Amino acid sequence: MTEYGMIAAILIISTLIGAFFTRLNLPAVVGQLLVGIILGPAMFNAVHLTKPLHFIAEIGVVFLMFIAGLESDLSMLKKFMKPAVAVAALGVIFPLISFLSISQLLGYSQKQALLFGLVYAATSVSITVSVLQEYKKLNTVEGATILGAAVVDDIIAVLLLGTFVTMYGKRETSLEQLPFYLTLILQIAYMLFLFIVIRFGAAFVMKFFYELSLFASETIGAVIICLTLAELAKLSGMSDVIGAFFAGIVVAQSKKKIREKIKSSLSMIGYTFFIPIFFASIGMQMTFATTGVSFKQILIALVTAVLSKLFGCSLAAKVNGFSWKSSYIVGSGMVSRGEMGLIIAQIGFTNAIVNKNVYSELVIVIILCTLLAPFLLKHSFKKEVILKSL
Repeated sequence: MTEYGMIAAILIISTLIGAFFTRLNLPAVVGQLLVGIILGPAMFNAVHLTKPLHFIAEIGVVFLMFIAGLESDLSMLKKFMKPAVAVAALGVIFPLISFLSISQLLGYSQKQALLFGLVYAATSVSITVSVLQEYKKLNTVEGATILGAAVVDDIIAVLLLGTFVTMYGKRETSLEQLPFYLTLILQIAYMLFLFIVIRFGAAFVMKFFYELSLFASETIGAVIICLTLAELAKLSGMSDVIGAFFAGIVVAQSKKKIREKIKSSLSMIGYTFFIPIFFASIGMQMTFATTGVSFKQILIALVTAVLSKLFGCSLAAKVNGFSWKSSYIVGSGMVSRGEMGLIIAQIGFTNAIVNKNVYSELVIVIILCTLLAPFLLKHSFKKEVILKSL
């Protein structure tokens, strides 16, 4: 099957399963994630994550995070940055400590234990953003805290990744030849650049594109800003999705009629083509074909990964004055793992820190966390949970 056929199959099944899950009052994104598992190597082996599909998926997550930034309230993000930093910090510390302890008890070396902790400390907020958008919770106190924590979490993950590869392997980024402190300086410079653009240049730039005599010129301008800031984020050693998120915030500072037109256009493009392929690509990375994979290890790692992130982030939110329900929402929103965890796992595999079986277990747990996260988040919207053990 060529890429055309694979894309058609993904879009057909995504639409049907997404509609079915919506009718069952379940997060539609879970059904879209299952598409990759059903059609991919894990089950029917009909579609594969080829280079063209991977590239389309990358654009999909960039558009998803751009739309999230476009819908975000900048003043609310600023207001809840303090609890967001605490959520991100404990959300990294708890998984690290948990996996350092448990992995050693299971007989792994300290080097491997550290790898596990790093893999499961990294959060991927793209799935959470989709659920928050679906249930109209993005512009809430909890949504702002989760998004702010995702930014800080990404910075922490980059710092930890840099330390880890310095100790155990080669760095697989465009900055691999730079000293680590220079990478940190570049990231700070990038954040300062974003502040200047958001504060002084956003309205002017978007007005310029809006007044051009071209069809959808304001949308073209928004895409240019999105891809440019995503690229600059990667060059500074950060994730491109963080750059895309801030690009959405930049464009959101323009006039309402411009902002709404861009949101409508990009939502149409993203959700009809790029974003469903991104969700399916996550499921396509799962496979049960590897012999020697321990399902006991997978179960232990999955429970530890979910509880450590949920407990750590919920505790941080509660200490910062959130109610139990809001704390549970924030903790649930940080459970999903994704691209950063996969990168760290891949570095561990290529540098012979873990073998193929253990690497497969890591990938499976990351994907299972991603599948469970929307259910946890939906549950947190409806239930008042009291963690008496705290």
